[in-house]
Amino acid sequence: MAAGRGAALKAEIVSVDAASARRKLVRRGLILCLLTVVWNVIEGVVAVAAGLAAESIALFGFGIDSFVETASAAVVGLRLHHEWRGGSAEESERAERLASRIASALLLLLAAYILVVAGRVLLGYGTEPAPSILGIVLTAISLLLMPLLGWAKLDTARQIQSRALRADGYESISCAWLSFAVLVGLILNAAFGWWWMDPLAALALIPLIVREGLEGWRGAGCECHD
Repeated sequence: MAAGRGAALKAEIVSVDAASARRKLVRRGLILCLLTVVWNVIEGVVAVAAGLAAESIALFGFGIDSFVETASAAVVGLRLHHEWRGGSAEESERAERLASRIASALLLLLAAYILVVAGRVLLGYGTEPAPSILGIVLTAISLLLMPLLGWAKLDTARQIQSRALRADGYESISCAWLSFAVLVGLILNAAFGWWWMDPLAALALIPLIVREGLEGWRGAGCECHD
């Protein structure tokens, strides 16, 4: 009987340790979402202003993408905050499904937006963008920062088995690729006047974004097992 009580006590300690570890991971995910919101608000305001000043559709679209990122990270952050504050398992699961759907829908909207904006640029609508040093600096910083946030989110999502955080992590990585595409376009436009390079690179991102959006919407692609 003593052995039985010892085993039960050991199991209880393991359960408490697991709950504490998960709470720390949820808090980590919440902080990552908060950092994403803060950066993307700054990035979006600066990019939109710089895009309007240079008449750059790609840079303006990059700013709009930043606000999409902000909305996605905010929604996922609210879901994580709900669990961190001690919400029930059923409530956390409902919040998880809702956040995953919203984050995935924002990914699909982002893909549609890139398609429309890039298509308009390639078809010659609007004026050719002027060089933007501010845009080059901004997208270079984003190219360094967003992969770090994205990979950290994916690692955390894998450990807490969160489809919503996983979708938001891929959205951050997609933003990094978009930063690269816009950065290359801005540099080539400033150096050679090749304004058509950034919309072509942006179009190449659409299959990745659509795939991740659909997987998140269907609840696929997450190793949610015991």
